Amino acid sequence: MRNIFFLFIVRPLVLLGLGLCVRNRNRLPSSGPAIIVANHNSHLDTMVLLSLFPLAILPQVRPVAAIDYFFKNRPLAWFATHIIGIIPLQRQVRKSAGNPLQVCSQALEEGKILILFPEGSRGVPEQLSRFKTGIAHLAEQHPQIPIVPVFMHGLGKALPKGETLLVPFFCDIAIGIPCFWSNDRALFMTGLDHQFHDLSNLINIPEWD
Repeated sequence: MRNIFFLFIVRPLVLLGLGLCVRNRNRLPSSGPAIIVANHNSHLDTMVLLSLFPLAILPQVRPVAAIDYFFKNRPLAWFATHIIGIIPLQRQVRKSAGNPLQVCSQALEEGKILILFPEGSRGVPEQLSRFKTGIAHLAEQHPQIPIVPVFMHGLGKALPKGETLLVPFFCDIAIGIPCFWSNDRALFMTGLDHQFHDLSNLINIPEWD
């Protein structure tokens, strides 16, 4: 059902309703384990990223999303886990609850490709927010796993936070060089910030943005 949904609904929507310019698509991992790190401005972000992968490896690709948003009711929870393939993550975790990233670690150990949005929730359309350090903790736990930065522009205009009507808007995606844990959290986060800054410069963003 997941393949049918992406083949007949998501891909036509992305190709006909939006239009994409993808730079360095060959840098996307062809197998796991791996981590995709992307900026987050729209519900379309996950769908568009998933549409970039061949159907053959789509079952390996698992977006990570907040359990308190997608699991408010059973129908939405079923759709999120079985069709989109979301791994639910608890955003507010007590110290006594253990490692909140354990579900992500387990998926990586199973050879999955994770999609993470380190900004957390969707921010102001087309404005990059400060990354949370959860990605650094996960990278430290799995230093051998490649982390692929992906910068997206335009999806925040096509379907911004709080809107339900899709507006056709051409979208740019720039995929960076895979990086690895650098043995220092501050250094790792700074390097990730620089990667996204460099990727944003590859995109010709109109002045009126």
